[in-house]
This record gives sequence, structure tokens and C-alpha cells, in this order.
Amino acid sequence: MGSMNWLWEHHQFLMHQYFLLPFAFLFYFLAKLGHLSLTYRYLFVAVGGCVLAVITMGIYSALLFTSTFVFILLVCSVDPSSVHIWAFSIQMLWQTFWHLLIQYREYYLHEPVCIRLFLAMSSLMLLTQRITSVSMDLQEKRVMLTFNASSKRKACVMLLPLISYTLNFTTLLGGPLCSYSRFVSLMAGIRLNPPPNPQGVVFLKLIQVLLLECLRYCLVYFLKHNNYDPYNSIFLYGILWVWGVAVVLRMQYYSHWRISECLNNAAGFGFWENAPGSSPDWSRLSDGDFWTTEASSRISEFARRWNTTTASWLRRLIYMRCKRFPLFMTFGFSLWWHGLHLGHFVGILTWAATVKADYHIHGHLRRRLSSTWRKTYTCLSWINTQMIVACIVIAVELRNMSGLRLLSSTYIGLFPLFNIILLFILLKLNTV
Repeated sequence: MGSMNWLWEHHQFLMHQYFLLPFAFLFYFLAKLGHLSLTYRYLFVAVGGCVLAVITMGIYSALLFTSTFVFILLVCSVDPSSVHIWAFSIQMLWQTFWHLLIQYREYYLHEPVCIRLFLAMSSLMLLTQRITSVSMDLQEKRVMLTFNASSKRKACVMLLPLISYTLNFTTLLGGPLCSYSRFVSLMAGIRLNPPPNPQGVVFLKLIQVLLLECLRYCLVYFLKHNNYDPYNSIFLYGILWVWGVAVVLRMQYYSHWRISECLNNAAGFGFWENAPGSSPDWSRLSDGDFWTTEASSRISEFARRWNTTTASWLRRLIYMRCKRFPLFMTFGFSLWWHGLHLGHFVGILTWAATVKADYHIHGHLRRRLSSTWRKTYTCLSWINTQMIVACIVIAVELRNMSGLRLLSSTYIGLFPLFNIILLFILLKLNTV
């Protein structure tokens, strides 16, 4: 009983997702065997999401239900070409209000914020992704929704796929983001052309989550028992210690993404049929792989691979629609979306500046290096990327001045500063 309490206290998100796996498998087998019609499939995932929200978030589940209700009203009443502007504005104002309320209670009133509210805010941010994804589809006419039903019952049936998409229990607490059209085709195809049994792949991914958490536990144990002392520790140890803390924080994300991927796979989502004879691919709904992402030798490469579906959503929502300064506008919106904490300002704007610097530095040096020096450059570039990412993660995750003080006391903050200074030098040279 004590071990279960420990698991629940330290791994609430993982445990919520883990306990949802039997319901995801139940949905898959009932749908595959023909016991669920298409309407009942939509009802299953929508009702499951509503029940999950109430159980995990309590009264704060109203944040999600309010967003969903307002979005459905907009879809039914606003012209498709204008629905994106309305949905984007209302959803971001609603989300920002709650982010600022949390900051007010944390920093001004010095009150502890309920974990249920934090969970609701995390889900609300994911809901913003799904709502704006659909609104962009409607604006670009990738999706056509008509609600000229002759009766209320028919209208509800036509709205059901949209409600199921926004409140789907497999993506309510964690990504990855799936497009609305892809969701509809997956729901329809699970009966007509069902994917193979996902039990094997889910088991393997759960083993990966377990290994990640064990490794993270070992790193935490080592860091706690070899704490950094700014007065008695050597310069290099401070940098390595902060880098280790950042790795621990990133591993938590990888575990969360993998368990979310497991949940979607258990429900039959994320499958892609390869050529005959090859092994089936269950990675079509994924936010990132530990080895692939951490092997990135450039900060711009890391930015594209980190939280993949969110990066694609930001690119479509902001980067491809901005005519001036698209990179900084994209990172600026990411800062707004994440909650506007002090650490978010420093971390995300540093990320934007170092990505910009990476483009210029890489373009300037790459063509001037021989093949032998390119290998050395790649290695040094990987170290540089890891140090910059460590600074970003510490600033963003700690959110307040404590993270910034840690970065300044260990001098690891010199890495992004050096890249930004080099960016200004190269820009100056290019203008001469």
C-alpha cells in the first residue's frame, strides 16, 4: 500500500494514463468485434473523456466543458471562413485568464494552487490545440461541417464527432495532437479495416516507460546525494550538475509522451500499415523519441523534434501565417500559450534567439570546414545544443527567479549568451 501511495504522489499523470489502458483496450476490442456502431464509438470516447475530466479535475473540469460548449456554438453559428479568428481569440483569452489567475494566487497571495487546477490547465492547453486545429481546417476548407439537420436528434448526431474529438479520453490528459479528419477516419476504419492487436506494442512501450522512470530515479538519487555547492564545487561540476537536472526534467516529458502514445495505441489509434511483410508501424501518433531527440546536434533540429505534434501545430498556426519575423512570432506565441511566467520569458525567448543563431552559425561555418573538421564540429555542436537546452528547460520548468539564479551561479548560462553574441557578430559582418 505504501508503494502505491508513493507512485500516486510522484507519478499522478502516469498513473492516470496507466489506469485508462484497460478502457482503451475495451474500446478497441468492442469496436473491432462489431459491438459498437460508429455513433456508439463516438459516445464511448466522449463520455469517457467527460468522466475522466470530472474524476481527475473535479470542479475545474468546467474549464474544458465551457471551452467545448463555446466552440460548438461558434461552429454552428459562425461562417467557416471566420470561425478560426473567433475560436482562436476566445480560447486564448479564456486560457490566459486562468494562467494569470494562477500567477496571482502563487506570487501575490502566496497561496498553494490545487493540483486539480494545474491538471485542468494542462488539459485546457491541449484542448486549445485541438480547437484551433479544427478551426484552421474549417477556414482552409479541409473539413466541411454542415448542420442543416431537420431535427435536434440529427443535429446532435452530426455534432457528436466534433465533441468526441475535443473530449477524447485518449488525448484529454496528454497528446499527441491528431487532426480532426484523421480522427474521423480512424474511428470509421477501426471496424471496417481494424489494425492488428496492439497488446504487444503497448507492452513494449510500457517497458520503455518503466526503464525511463528507473533511469530518472537513479539520476535523481545521484544528484541529491552529490548536490552542487557554488562555494566548494569546481566550475565544470556545476555545469554538469545543472545539465543532469535538465536531463531528469526532460525524461519526465519523454515518459509522459510514451504513456500517452501507449493509450492511443491501445485504443487502435496511431497505426500505419507498411509494405507487406514488414512490421506494422504504431508510431504515427507520437510527440518524440528519447534517442532521436537527444541525438540532435543542432538547437534548431532539437526544436523541430521536441514535442513533435505541438511543433507542427505552432508552425501551421503561427509560422506559416506570419509575414514578418515568423520565428520570433512563433516562439512568442508559445510563450503566451505556456502561461507568461518569468522563466517562460527567459527560456523561450532564449530558445528563439539561439535557433536564429544556429541558422547563421551553421550556414557560416559548415561550408568552410573540411570533412574531418565537420565531425569535430558536429560533436561540439551537440555539446553546445545540450547546454543550451539545459538552460531553457531549467528556466521554463522552475518558472521563477530560482531557476535563473541557478543558471547564473553555475555559469552554464554562458553557452546561450555566447551563441547570441555570435549571432550579432555574424549579422554585423553580413551588413558590412
